Amino acid sequence: DKPEDDPHISTEELKYLRDNLDCGPNDSIPKHVVYPWDEFVTSMPVWAIVVAHTCTNYGFVSLVIVMPMYMRDTYNYWLDRTGFLSSLPYLLMAVLMPVAGTLADWLRNSEVLTTTQVRKTFICSTFIIQAILILLARNLNSVNGTLVCLVLALGLSAFAWAAFSVNHLDIAPQHASVLMGFSNTFASILAFLSPSIIIYFIRDGWQYTFYIIIAVHLFAALFYWAFASGERQRWAPPAPTPESESLSLPQRSNVI
Repeated sequence: DKPEDDPHISTEELKYLRDNLDCGPNDSIPKHVVYPWDEFVTSMPVWAIVVAHTCTNYGFVSLVIVMPMYMRDTYNYWLDRTGFLSSLPYLLMAVLMPVAGTLADWLRNSEVLTTTQVRKTFICSTFIIQAILILLARNLNSVNGTLVCLVLALGLSAFAWAAFSVNHLDIAPQHASVLMGFSNTFASILAFLSPSIIIYFIRDGWQYTFYIIIAVHLFAALFYWAFASGERQRWAPPAPTPESESLSLPQRSNVI
């Protein structure tokens, strides 16, 4: 299938796809792409995405594992027997994800914030709020209060996902799929290891497990704030087109 075969595609969107995928009008698939791996692994904005993705995955998986165990051991509250409460974090994420995406688009399109500012604000504020909620959950002596804090901490991951999952497209649209695979590799490895990390530290008490999750979130917030970018990188220029030979194309497009 070709983009031009879509009856609903706009001229602007078709031009955007051709520019970034290096497809000509008669091409059914993109031409061979040489991926600049040396630029990938030395780019701090790329590593900022990797850190955000990895720490989000680790925090989410860890809290999903810890929450029912902690509620059971501390309050004798069997969360896994109450299906609705167990699903609350996922329901909250399902509600907040489109809200976060719409809000991010509005902030950018209205020029309230730049793309970089939107990504940094969403991710860093989410990580900091999550760290505070996890700390409160650890120190509260209330079943309901602890449950609310943990559910909110999990649900707010939607704002982080709405930022870093599209950040690849911001910095290198034509390499976004490869960069997503790159960051997801690290994220999946740490998420896979999180149960073993929890089991190791839980022997010394719940506080260490919670403090590690908090530290991971705070580290990710600091790293992302320092190195993230929402601007197209110099090593990912728009693909040359016939029009670009006589006309200088804008570096960024508003079409998504």
